[in-house]
Amino acid sequence: MNTENYQTVYEIQKTAFLVLQKNLGVTNLIRFMQQFDKGYGNYTTDRDEWQKEYTVDKLFKQIKKKNE
Repeated sequence: MNTENYQTVYEIQKTAFLVLQKNLGVTNLIRFMQQFDKGYGNYTTDRDEWQKEYTVDKLFKQIKKKNE
């Protein structure tokens, strides 16, 4: 193995991200990376939990109040 051109995993990743960013742009680089994130938890259950206090009437009143 030739150690003259040896790069650490960090250096390879850094180079790869720079190449992808240059060719895809920041937005598409992020979209590309999101393909590999499976996430965690149960999205539907989690969403229902943090949105349980919202109702159509409450949201409508907030929007109307901001537009006054």
